[in-house]
Amino acid sequence: MQRLGSGGPTSSASRIRLVGLLLLAAHLCLVGWLALRPLAVPWVAPANLRPLATIRTDLADGPRAALEGLGGGLLLLAPLGVLLPLATGRLHRRLPGTLARTVFAGAMVSVVLTLAQTGVPGHVANVDSVLLNTTGVALSAGLVFPPLRRWLRHRDGDCSGHGGRLRGRRQRSRSGAASSRSGLRLREEKTQGSTPRATRVGMAP
Repeated sequence: MQRLGSGGPTSSASRIRLVGLLLLAAHLCLVGWLALRPLAVPWVAPANLRPLATIRTDLADGPRAALEGLGGGLLLLAPLGVLLPLATGRLHRRLPGTLARTVFAGAMVSVVLTLAQTGVPGHVANVDSVLLNTTGVALSAGLVFPPLRRWLRHRDGDCSGHGGRLRGRRQRSRSGAASSRSGLRLREEKTQGSTPRATRVGMAP
C-alpha cells in the first residue's frame, strides 16, 4: 500500500492539477478584466452576427490591423488549450477526447464572454470573436498540449520508477536484516548446544 506523501504518480498528478487550477483561475481573471472592463470610446460599431465579416474587414485594412484584430482574438483564450486539460486532470486520458472537450469548453467560455460584453459600455457582441477565440484554443490544444503531455507523463514515469526502486531497496534491506538476525540466532543456538539432561541414578534393591 502506497503511503501518503511518498511522491508516487497520484501525488504528482494532484500537484499538476493544482498548478493547472491556479493558472487557469489567474488567466480567467485576466481575460475577464480585458474583455469586460468598460471602455470610454466616442463611437461603437454595431454588433456583428455575420461570420467572417470582421475578419475580412481586418484583412482588408492591412497587415497591422489584421495582426491586432486577428492576433488578439486568437491569443485571448489560447492558454485554455493547455490549462483546461491540466486543471481537469486529463493528463492520462485519451488525447482525441481530451482535445474535443477542451475546444468545446473554450468555445463555451468565448460565447459567455461575448454575451456578457453586450451589457458593458464600449463593447459589442461579435460572432467572429467566438470563431477566433475557439481557433486559438484549438491551436494551442493541438500543438502545445500534446508535447507537454508527453513530457509530463515521461516525468511521472521516471519519478514512479525511481520511487519503486527505492521501495525495492528498502524491502531488500529489511529482508536482509531479518535474515541476518535469524542466522545470528541459529548460530547462537548451535554455540550453546543442546540443554544438558540429568543423569539417571539407579535405585538400590
